[in-house]
Order: sequence, then C-alpha cells, then structure tokens
Amino acid sequence: MQSFRTEIENPVVAKDIIDLEAKIKQFNDGKLDEEKFRSLRLARGIYGQRQPGVQMIRIKLPYGKVTSTQLKRICDVSEEYSTGRLHITTRQDIQIHYVDIERTPELWAQLAKDDITIREACGNAVRNITASETAGIDVDEPFDVSPYAHAMFQYFLRNPISQEMGRKFKVSFSSSDTDTGLSYMHDLGFIAKIENGVRGFKVLLAGGLGSQPRHAEELYTFLEADKIIPLMDGVIRVFDRYGERKSRAKARMKFLLKDIGLDGFRALLEEEQNAIPQDSFPVDVDAYPKVKVANAKVPEVAIKNTEAFQQWKSTNLVPQKQQGYVAIGIKVKLGDFYIEEARQLADLVDAYAAGEFRLSLRQNILIPYVKEELVPFFYTELEKLGFVEAGYNKASDITACPGTDTCNLGIASSTGIAAELERVITAEYPQYINNKDVVIKISGCMNACGQHNMANIGFQGMSVRTKDKLVAPALQVLLGGGNLGDGNGVFADKVVKVPSKRGPEALRLILNDFDANANGQSFTEYYKEKGEHYFYDFLKHLTDVDNLTQEDFIDWGNTERYEKAIGVGECAGVVIDLIATLLFESEEKIENAAAALEDKKWSASIFHSYSAMVNSAKALLTAQNTKTNTHISIIKDFDTHFVSNGLIKLQTSFEELALQIKSNKPTQEFAEAYLKDSKVFLEVVQKFREKELEEA
Repeated sequence: MQSFRTEIENPVVAKDIIDLEAKIKQFNDGKLDEEKFRSLRLARGIYGQRQPGVQMIRIKLPYGKVTSTQLKRICDVSEEYSTGRLHITTRQDIQIHYVDIERTPELWAQLAKDDITIREACGNAVRNITASETAGIDVDEPFDVSPYAHAMFQYFLRNPISQEMGRKFKVSFSSSDTDTGLSYMHDLGFIAKIENGVRGFKVLLAGGLGSQPRHAEELYTFLEADKIIPLMDGVIRVFDRYGERKSRAKARMKFLLKDIGLDGFRALLEEEQNAIPQDSFPVDVDAYPKVKVANAKVPEVAIKNTEAFQQWKSTNLVPQKQQGYVAIGIKVKLGDFYIEEARQLADLVDAYAAGEFRLSLRQNILIPYVKEELVPFFYTELEKLGFVEAGYNKASDITACPGTDTCNLGIASSTGIAAELERVITAEYPQYINNKDVVIKISGCMNACGQHNMANIGFQGMSVRTKDKLVAPALQVLLGGGNLGDGNGVFADKVVKVPSKRGPEALRLILNDFDANANGQSFTEYYKEKGEHYFYDFLKHLTDVDNLTQEDFIDWGNTERYEKAIGVGECAGVVIDLIATLLFESEEKIENAAAALEDKKWSASIFHSYSAMVNSAKALLTAQNTKTNTHISIIKDFDTHFVSNGLIKLQTSFEELALQIKSNKPTQEFAEAYLKDSKVFLEVVQKFREKELEEA
C-alpha cells in the first residue's frame, strides 16, 4: 500500500514517513549499516522484540491523553498490522507487537490521520512526556498542567537539539504536591505551584531508576511557567554536549550530575543562555482544546450485584474538581486490553462523557467527566466489557513490564508472577483491594521499566544457579521504596533473591508481618522502623536453592523448563561507527542546516551546523581509535590530535570554531556564517581523510 504518500496532510510528517520507507529500502539493499539503522528506527518508535523478524511499535501519547477517535484509530492499526492486543506502558504510551518492519511506514501514516505519532517514542531522544492522569480534574491541583506538558511535547518533537543525545531523556509533570507524576525519578520533573498569583513549577533534575537509582536534585524551588521550556532547552544542550556517549550504562543525565555536581551543572547551563532561542516561552492556555461533555439522557439500569457495585465505587471512582462529575478508573490487568473492548469503550465515552481518556503510570485507564448520575449506567456498560474489577490504583493493582514475553532484556517473567501475586492478594488478602498505601511493582530485569525499585514492594527478574549448575528463574525482593510527595521519594533496598516460584510466599510473609506489626504506619514508615536486616531474617529461608523441585525450573506463565536467554537491548546496545558513514551523516546534517536556514529557523540551522562539525571531528578521531565519549571531549581532543600539532590547519582552534554556538544569539547572520564554517570544516576533514587513505 503506497497511498500513504498522498494521504498525509502534514508535510513534515509525510517527509518523516517517506524517509523511513527510504531507509528501510537502503538497509534491505545493504546500503545502510545495521547499527545505524537500529538507531534510526528506534527514533521512530520501532523496537526489536525477543522474537526474531518482528517489531514492537511504541505509540507516543503525550501525558497519556487519547481521544475516543484516536483510540479507535489505534485499534484499526493494531487489527491491520499487529495482533489486536494493546499494551499500556508505565510512560503512558501504547505498544503493539509482532509488526513487520516493511509495513511500518503505512502504519505510521494511518496513525498520522488522527494526529498520533511514533516519532521519538524510543531511542536517544526526549521520550513521552508524562503527567498525573488526573491533570485538569485534580481536586488538589493549583492549575491544569496539561497545556504545559503539551507545549513541551510540541517544542521538542523533531527539535534538532534532542535528536542524537547520548541517552534517552525523561520528563514528567505533577499536578499537585502529591507528585503522582513521580518527579524525583525523572531527568526533569515539574510540580505545579502558584506563588503570588503566578503560575510556575518546582523543578527537579537528574533522577532515574535502572540498576543505579538516583534521587533527582532540586534545581528550582519555583520557576515561572513561561521559563520551563527555555530551561529544558538549555538542559538538553548541556546534556548533549557533556553527557557520556560511549558507555551506555553511564550515559544518563544522573551520571553527568553525579560527576560535575549541581553547581557545575548550573555553570554550564549559564554558558548556554545565548544559544537558547527565547528567554521566555509563554504557553497559550486558552488555546488548549476545551472539554466538551456529551449531552446524553441518563438511561435506566438495574444493578444485578449491588455489593460488587458498592465495592467498585469505593475503589474505582476518582473525585473531580468540576462539580457534578467524577472520573472512573479502569483497572487494566498488566496494562493489556484488546481492540474489541477498546472500540466499544471509545464509543461509550464519546456518547456519554467527554470523548477522552487518560492512560496512567500504573498502566490503567481513567475516564474523566462522567456525570455523577451516569455512574450506574457506566458500571453496567463497563461490566459487559470486563472492566469493573475493583481496586484501581490499590495494592492489588500490580505494575509489570512485558518481561520475557517480548523484551530482549527480560531475564524472568514479570507478567506471569504479577498475575499470580494479584490472584494471591484477591483470594487471600481481600482487604488490600481497598489499600492505596501498598504499591507493588515488577520488572523483568534491572532496567526497571516496571519501576520496581521505587515501589513499597518490588520484584526484579533474575536467575539463580544451583550447586549442580542448573539455572532457575528468580526474583530479587526489594522493600521500602515509595513516593513521599513534593519531589521526595525513597528507593527500595535489595533484601533477598528467591526462586521465582517462591515469590508468592515472600509476599505472604511480608503482608502478614505488615498487618501484624505496622501499627497504623505507612509501608515506608514501617520498613524504615524495622530495617533491612529484620526482613532479611524472616525471608532468608526462601533463598535456599539446595531443595528446588522440578516446578522451580519452570517460570510463571510458562510450561517449558526455564532457559536464561538475554538479547542485546535496543536501548543498551553498543553503536559501531564507521568513518565513511559518519562523514556521510555530516553531509546530511549540513543539508538539514541549509533547509532550516531557508525556512528561517535560525536556531535549528545553527544546531545542525554544530552537529555536523562535531560529527566530522568524531570521524577522524574514530579513525585514530581515540575515545569519543562526549561532545566536549571530541571538540577538545580534535584540537589535541589534529590542530595543535599542525596536521589540520584552521584559522582558530576547533574549540573556538565549534563553540561559537554558545557565544552568539541565534540570528540569521550568525546562522549563515556558522553554516559556512561547518561546510568549510567538513571539506577540510574530507580532504584529510582522502589523503590518509591514499597513504595507508
């Protein structure tokens, strides 16, 4: 199907999709390096699966907002190109699986018809900007953060400064001090505040999870709302220039801040101020789409099971600041739902609510703007779809990543154990269906896509080896993490590692002790009082691997014997740079700079020119086997290895040439001059490389 070439109204999106089609062809024809192609497709939301020959597509839904029309479009795409299953992620995206990469341009074009993108949903870019799912209706919010999250998404989508960073960059918005956006574990976290009648945000910097979780540091107690986009522009520039690039395990913002400190980061941020296009970026809140609630008659319904209805109301209704309305929380088990139900849900919300949903960080669905008198009707309709399980955002609502189901990095099944733990809680601890204090999260590996290390009770997929060198699936048990509010949080301690089949027993022991000894404390308070050794002592007996049975070698949700098989993670793979490829990329970047200049996008043109210079320098340093870990080291090392010793003659040092970007405002005059400098520098590098090859 090639009709997508003429069906896309937005020429920018059309170019993106046609470029993707061309790159796929280049790769198939052997004209594009595999690792370069991997980087390119990741930036287009196309992610390799554990299963060979098929891809996962991540659909980017800023701050979790999706309209009924968009949801139906996603259903159509899933039916045509995937399996009909939709998976909600912990970053408020939707993922579909088992997609043929040859069909991804068509798929993207179909999504684009309803203003849905997959651009920068993966890769080393600004990932999906998340927010409290209650934004706009939160009874505690000083204002709706949605317009600000949306403006930030629009500003950085396709922005040249964030296309080729050393690592991904994650941003969140919290609608109130409760911090349901989890600002403390993000590269940049924003918490809504009002001071002296002025809207603004508390700003946190350089948090993160993974194998080495780090609490974000407070960058601003209060920053006016019109300053947050210029701030992030500067933060991205610093991260892009000084962040690690070669060692992927150390390439996140949290490691840069650890190395240079907050004061050092502030100093580098100050140096970037000239390059930032705007000192202030006011967000037109009035232009943000207005809510339109359907004016429908209230149908008469009969509730069959009033007890179940009351239980559901007590756990799944969310108060709304707009009088006469509530929001309905749908507990989506493991974040998975299917297109048949999704289409009917979209029709229901379109006809009787506001035609929009919010996907949550806990992989659920929130329906805002439900009239209070329509609650019984919604219950009966949701019941038909299997969407009335009680316990929305409660202890029985367990978060889990896909794990070994589809992910290359999965070590043990996270979905299988999550389903079993939910069964245990529902059957044996029914009181926890109402408990919003205890949070349980599971990840299939150390990368923490399931956010296990910030949970009260977390499990991480691992493996254990017996004396006979037999390998069984295992779970690292983590305890004591939690969100304390207003940008403060605690990361969980690793307490014990147990065979996976003993995970439910570990949970039972923990909950039994919490019930007996918490004395009204929250789980984080209870854990802090008891201490890590207390829990280690009563869980230690579960760690013994000398008495494993055959069942212990079969992971949850599987029937075959466990085999540890870890692929190369798409977000953690090592990139192999070829000199010719790098120089070709520099030519492309200069073309992009010229195109941006023609479009009068001075800042974009300047950054493309800068990127071309650094890329060209990187090519020669790579040829010499010199480390190219950061942009700033490339700039300095190029002077050391080529300019200072006279191998390459420039009118000034390369550092002075390249870093003009920091000392000049983004004007037309500078953009034109800087592009010329970049072209001349590439020509010098290409001639040097040609001579080098001739003499080799």
